[in-house]
Amino acid sequence: MNEAVGVCYCDFDGCLHDDAVFWHPRRGIYIGTPGRTLFEWMPILEDLLAPHPRVSLVLSTSWVRMRDFQFAKRKLSPSLQERVIGATFHNRAMRKDEFDNMTRGQQILADVERRSPKNWFAIDNDNSGWPAHLKEHLVLTQDHLGLSEPRVQDEVEKILGTWLQTSAKATSES
Repeated sequence: MNEAVGVCYCDFDGCLHDDAVFWHPRRGIYIGTPGRTLFEWMPILEDLLAPHPRVSLVLSTSWVRMRDFQFAKRKLSPSLQERVIGATFHNRAMRKDEFDNMTRGQQILADVERRSPKNWFAIDNDNSGWPAHLKEHLVLTQDHLGLSEPRVQDEVEKILGTWLQTSAKATSES
């Protein structure tokens, strides 16, 4: 991938599938909501990002902390895996208890400070810990709709469209 135009911080639960996700020693990870499946809305994210090959992904999901980075990354489609550049949780760089005591907004903002992406936004169903002046960087999903909600898709397309225009303008000026 060429130099990234921006980063999308992506949660799994409540974004790529219903938020009612559970783990059982015999069943493994499963959705508790009847009729729902894990990663059922992942194709929507693939479609939204397809016209934007220079957008990277950072996993901002508890799946990384509960299992590990590679496990979470492997749950994504190959096209999304290619975009993944990391996660907000780094087991070698931080303690789980410290990370767990941070709100989702704090976790993502700490990663933004470390990576310093040119552009960024987060798709998440958790809006705790987001400073008011950074709310425009959050595409807030509903627990049981995630990326399937047209409003959410429109917000993501608007952000990506703005990045595309800004990137094209910068290229033409240089």
